[in-house]
Amino acid sequence: MTYNYIKTDITNFVFTLTLARPEKRNAFTPTMVNEIRHALVSANYDDRVKLVLINAEGPVFCAGMDLKTFNDPSLDIQNPHIVNKEISLGEVMEQLNKPSVAILEGDVIAGAFLLIANCTYVFAAEKVRFRLPELSIGLFPFQVMAGLLKVMPEKMMLQLCLNTDYFDREKAKEYGLVDRNLEDVDFLTFVDRFNTVETKALVAGLSAAKELPMITPDKRYNYLLEKLAALRDIEK
Repeated sequence: MTYNYIKTDITNFVFTLTLARPEKRNAFTPTMVNEIRHALVSANYDDRVKLVLINAEGPVFCAGMDLKTFNDPSLDIQNPHIVNKEISLGEVMEQLNKPSVAILEGDVIAGAFLLIANCTYVFAAEKVRFRLPELSIGLFPFQVMAGLLKVMPEKMMLQLCLNTDYFDREKAKEYGLVDRNLEDVDFLTFVDRFNTVETKALVAGLSAAKELPMITPDKRYNYLLEKLAALRDIEK
């Protein structure tokens, strides 16, 4: 598949998705969101894929939504191989049922939080800055809130949405947005841990983890026992 705004690669069991619109700070358009959706769906259904890596070209990881293009779709470059659907980037990320890691070497701004808040792991370089500027332009980071609630308490989420200033990697780690310093990660060792893991087990586990908050506490153990039994049936 040839994409307009992203690049993809599969090497061994690692699926790499690269944001490739550096001239626009990797701000996403409707087509770009749908290209990401298309790529991640293919990763979901490819049994070779055990880990999804998300990185970006250029000095900015992602500047969020390209407001001009969303307001004027004629500025977007359609992909003739993909039907654009009206879908949130957060929803796209939530549908991924493979472990994912975001490699941050540039700033994370606005809607880019939809990407990192939904990744299993986030590794950031020291220079990376983070910012939710929406209030400063008369908007609010509505969609981002859903992702933030996965990694931080509600009160902290609201305080972050009300802060329009840049903050650094250490603060992002306090928020739960970043897991490790990129410089400290032995990436080959990290990736290799997935080498011998069964893909079906990964998918079953991540799918159950997403559904678990919607199950009432008194039914969770039975639900998980059913998931375990279903996985064993698949392995027979």
